[in-house]
Amino acid sequence: MTDAPAPAATDGASADVRSGLLEVRDLVKHFPITTGVIFDHEIGRVRAVDGVSMSVKEGETLGLVGESGCGKSTLCRAILQLLRPTSGSVRFEGQELVGKSVRSLRPLRREMQMIFQDPYASLNPRHRVGQIVGGPLRLHGLASGDTLKRQVNELLERVGLGPEHYNRFPHEFSGGQRQRIGIARALALRPKLIIADEPVSALDVSIQAQIINLLEDLQDEFKLTYVFVAHDLGVIRHVSDRIAVMYLGKIVEIGPAEEVYANPIHPYTLTLLSALPIPDPRANAARNPIVPEGDVPSPANPPAACRFHTRCPYATEICSQEEPPLVDYGNGHWAACHHPLHREHPEAVGEALPELKREPV
Repeated sequence: MTDAPAPAATDGASADVRSGLLEVRDLVKHFPITTGVIFDHEIGRVRAVDGVSMSVKEGETLGLVGESGCGKSTLCRAILQLLRPTSGSVRFEGQELVGKSVRSLRPLRREMQMIFQDPYASLNPRHRVGQIVGGPLRLHGLASGDTLKRQVNELLERVGLGPEHYNRFPHEFSGGQRQRIGIARALALRPKLIIADEPVSALDVSIQAQIINLLEDLQDEFKLTYVFVAHDLGVIRHVSDRIAVMYLGKIVEIGPAEEVYANPIHPYTLTLLSALPIPDPRANAARNPIVPEGDVPSPANPPAACRFHTRCPYATEICSQEEPPLVDYGNGHWAACHHPLHREHPEAVGEALPELKREPV
């Protein structure tokens, strides 16, 4: 890392934006809080996503990590226009998605698909597997009749299921099998981008490994680009080329996966890493994990300036007065912090993560 950071984005954007398959700039999604019986009166807003910028290059996997309620799922849905953004820009292969009508978005939806978090709620219980997986092909007029059935069976076989599952209902499957059905549905149109919203969080550990390995194999076979959402940093590290850390609607750190793990800059990233268990009990005992004080603030009333300052052990007066911009610390590693750990608190990383054996810089 270099000592002199490059100039930050002038708008304080939430991540580095460069040319890629997917480019998100200053994306905002607020939900109004209303009151009233006859006439609704807006009394506030839930700032679920509050100025996120990032890019995803073709063929890479961007891991998006953060606590529950930080806005990860809302960001994913806003990118795909399943939720219309309040403001901002989303460009896919150079085409702007924000503001497009449902009809004009339809051809682009063939290139962007989503694997949903809950394998139980994301499948229509009244439809058979053949209808679920074949639905996208029918909707876009790509197959029908015997051709449709053959393609659906090929997809089922590719995700580890068989033709005998074609006429079964979702309730007849386990959680892992249901998630495989969801993956097959996402692959049906041969998309370029798949957003996987915590695809393994509802599954047993042994099944998680199977699904993750399946997704990696499919990425190589179909040349897929992933945005992989999770709150488990172990999963994120295993699958991601780059990692974006999100807190209360903003990205606070983003960079290459190994760089973020070995050299965390933002205190929030370090708290997530120090909470990750490791298989060596002696190394776990040697840790001095950082435990943030209090609960996560409400996104309806987030703290001013740095949103993490109310829980950060290193916060000073400036943290409550000025919002830190994202700064490039070299090697594509960006962070938004007035007191970057590697400069002001190099000992903190060694105490919280002694297994890294990291030398102060």
